[in-house]
Amino acid sequence: MLRIHFTHEDLARVRIARAPDPLAETMLSLSLVQTRGAGGVALEGWRSRTRNSIRPELRMLFDLATPLGAAEAAEAFLHAGSHTLAESLDQTWSLPRPRWSADLPVLSAMRPRAPRWVHELCGGGHSQRELVDRRLREYHAFALAPYWSQLLAAAHADRARRAALLVERGLDGLLATLHPGIRWESPVLTLPCPADADVRLCGAGVMLVPTFFWPEPMALTDTRGLEHPLVLHYPLTPDLATYRAIWSPDAGHGPDGALVALLGTTRARTLCAAADPAGTAELARRTGTSPATASHHTTVLRSAGLLTTERTGPGVRHTLTPLGRALLEDRAPDHA
Repeated sequence: MLRIHFTHEDLARVRIARAPDPLAETMLSLSLVQTRGAGGVALEGWRSRTRNSIRPELRMLFDLATPLGAAEAAEAFLHAGSHTLAESLDQTWSLPRPRWSADLPVLSAMRPRAPRWVHELCGGGHSQRELVDRRLREYHAFALAPYWSQLLAAAHADRARRAALLVERGLDGLLATLHPGIRWESPVLTLPCPADADVRLCGAGVMLVPTFFWPEPMALTDTRGLEHPLVLHYPLTPDLATYRAIWSPDAGHGPDGALVALLGTTRARTLCAAADPAGTAELARRTGTSPATASHHTTVLRSAGLLTTERTGPGVRHTLTPLGRALLEDRAPDHA
């Protein structure tokens, strides 16, 4: 088991990432696609489609991300935390050589028979980087990109739920409900780990990052030093309806794709229109719907905690709540 020890300063520095990191998800999905049964039956269709689409030249990536997942992957690929694959790759390749070479002892210990090119990559080989960069982009394009807007919607919904939980039950409630495999007994967070170990955060805090393509929680310390927060990937736990939404036809690219996948087209428009407070008739005009339709959608959004409605004379005025505004601000730019 891994025991993560928090100080009061660490608790003040707990953050939830806005969305999964596309590069980390790409790496973890490469492990998942090689592991039959992992993630449950909801992922079997994706796994079958993806395996059938992998061309022979892409199979080199299986040497980089094995079925054991993050335990054998170079951690440099799992820390970026950017909105797009291109940004994450650029950030990863720009890491200083000591950051890459820090992965070599782990790689040598856990995978003594790993292909030579993997060791050269971690050692700073430029030709290997160019090839891996190209292959990762090619794989991401068919394995993750078609579902990315829907995946972002699920992550945004999860973040909104956890934000509401934080308001209602405090940080103890948030940390205690991250995942069934994670146990919180203040001030220690315990999660499954192949080795028995303790990590003391020493004031650096924790970044909580949702992940869809790996079924177990995963903690990554940053080899740059203890001043950088520990990254804790926690699995999204969507219900069957959310799984169906993720595997549905693409919700559309662009900044509103994830919001549409989460709320539906008209409701997403209504939420966007309420960014400037307005009455029901005005929201209907802005969204091109009838007042009755606008009233129905504002009722649903209000019940979800995304809008407030107050009476102003004979009419009403709809205003975004902090949670509703945060959901609009979470709309990510086009993925690469």
